[in-house]
Amino acid sequence: MMIISTRFKRWTTFALLAWFSLGTAAWAQTKVTRLLVAFPPGGPVDFIARTISEQLGKELGQTVVVENRAGANGAIAAEALLKAPADGQMLWLSSVGAISINPGLYPNLPYDPVRDLAAVSLVVNNVEMLVVHPNHPANNPQEFIAVAKQKRVTMASSGTGSVPHLAMELLADATKTDLVHVPYKGAAPAITDVMAGHVDGFFGDIPGLIGHIKSGKLKPVALASTRRHPLFPDVKTFQEMGVAGVDSDNWYALFAHKGTPSADIDRINQALRRTLAHEAVRAKIVASGAEPAGNSPLELSNLVKADLTKWSRVIRDKKIKAD
Repeated sequence: MMIISTRFKRWTTFALLAWFSLGTAAWAQTKVTRLLVAFPPGGPVDFIARTISEQLGKELGQTVVVENRAGANGAIAAEALLKAPADGQMLWLSSVGAISINPGLYPNLPYDPVRDLAAVSLVVNNVEMLVVHPNHPANNPQEFIAVAKQKRVTMASSGTGSVPHLAMELLADATKTDLVHVPYKGAAPAITDVMAGHVDGFFGDIPGLIGHIKSGKLKPVALASTRRHPLFPDVKTFQEMGVAGVDSDNWYALFAHKGTPSADIDRINQALRRTLAHEAVRAKIVASGAEPAGNSPLELSNLVKADLTKWSRVIRDKKIKAD
């Protein structure tokens, strides 16, 4: 009886350990990371979120669900993040606007990007491209500047204080030209009026312009960047032409709650880097016109601070007020 009892105890112990291991693995697989997007479905940030979500889930060993929390210029998404536990299970994929531009536009912003957010990683770069109607006389940066020095040039934007607006202000300062700002409620109507010839030019993210350029409805003139874009190797930058300071990047990056442990931040950072290096994910992002660009939490934190300084200065110097 003693032999049977000992064997039974061993079998029971083994069964319990096996059950516990399987249960733990199943629990890990059912854990969910929520990826917040402060824009409606179908937009460019939402596109990037849904492009990376499945592979990021595989790299993390759990499900990643995209949640759209649009409204209040990012404040709704920020509030949801800050109310959630600081455990890395809720992340915010944000563009530069909500992180490094809003603090200069809204004095009573309900979140502080430096105090409240933990930088995880840059996800993509979206350098701004200057486009015009195909019949516009300018074909390169020098010609556009020459036209702007000779006559009144109107520049559309997706709204006061938007990245296209601020890129235009950088160009006006760098070239000493009087560019006339024409704000719209979103990029789509701004682009439509450029294609119709009602407005002279527009600075926009390449993913939102690439289809119109390929169809011949828009003409690329220059890049507000320090380097050329891989999909448009013939389009020069303003910097190449000796026009310094016209550098505008509507980057998207991943953030967590400030209190998230550094080990969790590093784990998510490494999973995101592997995701961006995945061939299918990378190819889809590149084809859209965005540029995959993972980096370290420290590098992203430094980028956020540098852009906060840059854009706050432009907003202050130009006396820009949010609509």
